[in-house]
Amino acid sequence: MQEVIVLKDELYYVISLDEIMWGGLLLAVTMVIHGTGMVLTLRASNALKQRIRGFERSAFILGLCVLIIAAWMIIVVDLIEIGVWSQFFVWTGAIPNPSRAYYYAFVNYCTLNSGYLPLRWRLLEGMLGMAGLLTFAWSTGIIFMLAQEFQTKHSRLASAGGPNASPGRPPLARHQSDPDRA
Repeated sequence: MQEVIVLKDELYYVISLDEIMWGGLLLAVTMVIHGTGMVLTLRASNALKQRIRGFERSAFILGLCVLIIAAWMIIVVDLIEIGVWSQFFVWTGAIPNPSRAYYYAFVNYCTLNSGYLPLRWRLLEGMLGMAGLLTFAWSTGIIFMLAQEFQTKHSRLASAGGPNASPGRPPLARHQSDPDRA
């Protein structure tokens, strides 16, 4: 009998302007938080890279540490964004338990789950998934940029026989047949 009632409710469900406006506002807040977090992540990464410039013997390990710290910072930013959505769900009564609200917001932010909000807020599930996709793509771009910079720097050092070249190995030999590598 309960399934019949749920189907009947879904039959009359209409997306409201209120739901769209709240979703748009939450998306905007998510982007502001993420933008601020990414700028702070880049600033912190650049500051750390400046501090490790003098440690040539440990540059490889310290460079990896910069990447790890940047990843941690991005994760913290994502967790804060999830918290904003979950607090909205608690505030509106859509999910009254804060722990459950955070869990459901988390799995939907990762686009793993849906179907947990009351009909009145159903559209927000898709908007939360969209926020997660947008911020994950942005975060991936930041990590990719930092990782590419790290790899380029250490590839040059290794090929030049720099301080972090593979221990006990000579620098990479240049190919005689490849004029671009000369």
